[in-house]
Amino acid sequence: MMSSGGADLETFRAETRAWLEANCPAECRGPLDNEEDRVWGGRNPTFKTPAHKRWMDVMAARGWTAAQWPTEYGGGGLDREEAKVLASEMRRIDAQMPLSSFGIWMLGPALLQFGTEEQKKRFLPEIVRGEIRWCQGYSEPGAGSDLAAVQTRAEDRGDHWIINGQKIWTSYADKADWIFCLIRTDPEAPKHLGISFVLFDMATPGVTTRPIELISGKSAFCETFFDDVRVEKENLIGTLNRGWDVAKALLAHERTMIGAMGSTSVGRPMGQVAADSVGIDADGRLDDPILRARIAELEVDLAAFNLSMERVGDQVKARQVSPAIASMLKYYGSELNKRRHELAMAAGGSDALEWEGERSHGGTAAREWLRTKANSIEGGTSEVQLNIIAKHLLQLPGA
Repeated sequence: MMSSGGADLETFRAETRAWLEANCPAECRGPLDNEEDRVWGGRNPTFKTPAHKRWMDVMAARGWTAAQWPTEYGGGGLDREEAKVLASEMRRIDAQMPLSSFGIWMLGPALLQFGTEEQKKRFLPEIVRGEIRWCQGYSEPGAGSDLAAVQTRAEDRGDHWIINGQKIWTSYADKADWIFCLIRTDPEAPKHLGISFVLFDMATPGVTTRPIELISGKSAFCETFFDDVRVEKENLIGTLNRGWDVAKALLAHERTMIGAMGSTSVGRPMGQVAADSVGIDADGRLDDPILRARIAELEVDLAAFNLSMERVGDQVKARQVSPAIASMLKYYGSELNKRRHELAMAAGGSDALEWEGERSHGGTAAREWLRTKANSIEGGTSEVQLNIIAKHLLQLPGA
């Protein structure tokens, strides 16, 4: 790991800039056309172009798909300052994210904290290389906001469990290779204490999935069913019946990830979309001062949120921030993303209302606008996040 001293950091920046210029393909620069163009990896990966596979592979070989993970687990071994330099240099050339992964965003940090050395060496390098795609088995029909009420149960069979139950709103379950899952291993214990956190292959006999169609006409969500599914006990993460500890740590990463949606953009800049719809005036500005002001306000708020995300990252690294801060980021980022897509509908004019066809890329604007309504529900509702903020950050009486 390099020192983050000034001279060394500038050397790192120069080397990183040169490497990215040489290795990031032209096809992998610029915003994604839509969310479906993301690279998720896994056993059966799909890539928009061969260049997107090359981009994932070269970044993974350098460990930069998980830049701050230790090198012994396939990560880049960068410190916080170096990782910020890498991110800024990627933004400079508008490089796309080489790999989107629940393994990187959620499971990996939990494994680094709670996993055994054998588990880390088994799973983390595969995650870094994009060879394994994960889904999250948390919510159930009777356990949403009250997540600790999960009833998917495990029957002890010595060296393994037999699992029965159902999960719901399992994102990309129909495409995932493995699942990280909360199961009840002690039905007699208080609800927070009888839960365990386990991993298992989605190809295991007895696992079935069923997609859930949303109002947008598209959905990553699935129902997931477990019927006498065998799970080896070596795949227990953390302590038996103390899976809630792992679940809480992972939720903080998930909420930060969802919040970060507010700071990432897909498609052309809002001003360009609006210009197509309302035109420009003699000074080259949008010919709608109210819409122009709304777009400018959003851009300012996006910049402020990005700076807040960066500041919180530094505070987390220095252990100077409450874990509840993830709820603040999740709440604001979700609301910001919803606001951005509402503005995109306004900026797109009548074309944005099209559901199918070529003018709005087959209804992309309308479908993605409707999809963002779930941002304030998934990962814990906005109401739950506000309660956490009131209690743990603001310390309001009665919260």
